[in-house]
Amino acid sequence: MTDENPFAPPTPRAAVPPANEPTPAAGRPSEPTGAPAQQPAAAEQPTEQLPPQHPAPHHPAPQHQPTQQLPATGYLTTLPAPSTAGHDAHSGAASHPGTASHDGTGPHDGGTPHGTTPYGTAQPPRSRRGRLGAGAVSAVVLLGLLAGAGGGVGAYALLDSRGSARPADAALPQPASGTSQVERPEGSVAAIAAAALPSVVSIEVRAPQGVATGSGMILKSEGYILTNNHVVAEAASGADVTVTFSDGHEQPAELVGATPDYDLAVIRVEETGLEPLVLGDSDDVVVGDSVLAVGSPLGLEATVTTGIVSALHRPVKAGESAEAAFIDAIQTDAAINPGNSGGPLVNSAGEVIGINSAIAQGPGTTTATGNIGLGFAIPSNQARHTAEQLIETGTATFPIIGVLLDPSYQGEGVQVSKEAQQGAPAVTPDGPADQAGIKPGDVILSVDGRPVSVADELIVAIRAKAPGDPVTLQVRSGKNEREIRVVLEERSSGQ
Repeated sequence: MTDENPFAPPTPRAAVPPANEPTPAAGRPSEPTGAPAQQPAAAEQPTEQLPPQHPAPHHPAPQHQPTQQLPATGYLTTLPAPSTAGHDAHSGAASHPGTASHDGTGPHDGGTPHGTTPYGTAQPPRSRRGRLGAGAVSAVVLLGLLAGAGGGVGAYALLDSRGSARPADAALPQPASGTSQVERPEGSVAAIAAAALPSVVSIEVRAPQGVATGSGMILKSEGYILTNNHVVAEAASGADVTVTFSDGHEQPAELVGATPDYDLAVIRVEETGLEPLVLGDSDDVVVGDSVLAVGSPLGLEATVTTGIVSALHRPVKAGESAEAAFIDAIQTDAAINPGNSGGPLVNSAGEVIGINSAIAQGPGTTTATGNIGLGFAIPSNQARHTAEQLIETGTATFPIIGVLLDPSYQGEGVQVSKEAQQGAPAVTPDGPADQAGIKPGDVILSVDGRPVSVADELIVAIRAKAPGDPVTLQVRSGKNEREIRVVLEERSSGQ
């Protein structure tokens, strides 16, 4: 093997003179015959001289071959062999070098096999002598094999004799016998990932204004998939939804139901026998629990990242103001990036404890810039309740107490507006708060013992409950504080 360019045209071998012609003596030029040879012109470029005992054969000047360019995509690609550029054996016409069709073959008339002369090098005419018999061919092949073996032995012997010129021994250390087996016990990150990945999908939504991508998890074996509303929001306007499964096959999906209030949606594919993930109990989650985030960040399917639960009950407002989702979120430092939306957050038991939905943005930024260690997931208990409603009715409900809040209030707690806003009363007549005795201007200090200091915290704390649930509010009216029991009222998304 040499270090020459393997794609260069082969160098023509010197022609051997016929046996009946005299061979010039070694080291002495042939006697001149006829007129003396002309002296070369001074302007001519020097040519490479062949050894005197083998006169150089006459060949037509080699034609310039164009350089093949690699594809611009950046992927490794197998290039097709260039077309034959030698003489056609039947017509005698030379094919055009350097041309190639889309399938890697050049123009031909059916006489010359493709690729017989690699890379356009001219092929000398074939000898018209009789063909060798089968025995002679076998002998030539055997001789060639023996010569190759002998040459190899000779080359190694030469390297051995040169001592220091022999390349160094490149053998690298090997792992000790029996120590290379990696243990992946049940509950390890690898084991949890292997169990979760087959049930996580990638989602693509094609709308006139562009393409949105996200993640999802198989919810039921009958083809139900849970994801974020903001991933498939355009499906409500007729956009096409395509689901890609872990084994690479794709299925079109239809929207079953969605709610912007919790940023959740359910879609369905016409497929059965799918393996769903189990929704765990998010009320059992504690800060410090190990978690895995699974999804397709930036379109990179089947990506797993690890971290811990960093905090609980983070009030997260996601989306546009008109359709903002208020999430009583689980915070995690597991890497979450755009495209992870709708994918599961899995605990060490392999159960889903949250649906990845949002990431924090740095001060002054208006668009998501990627993971900064502050990701947020919708708790699984909320996801379960909402998903069941979407599957059964196509819509979801959320709880309210029936008050308007004053966003300009500065102080402890959250203040009920003192007056009507845009024609709506500060306290809804006959609503839960009105029936419990809450008045305009009252300040709500806590919900079930959980302090609230901004409006979003109060809304999120209420949204974390279910319609019909009772809650205990700590309320201050003037200088008096009291506890009030309120039964939450139901409202449907879009109302």
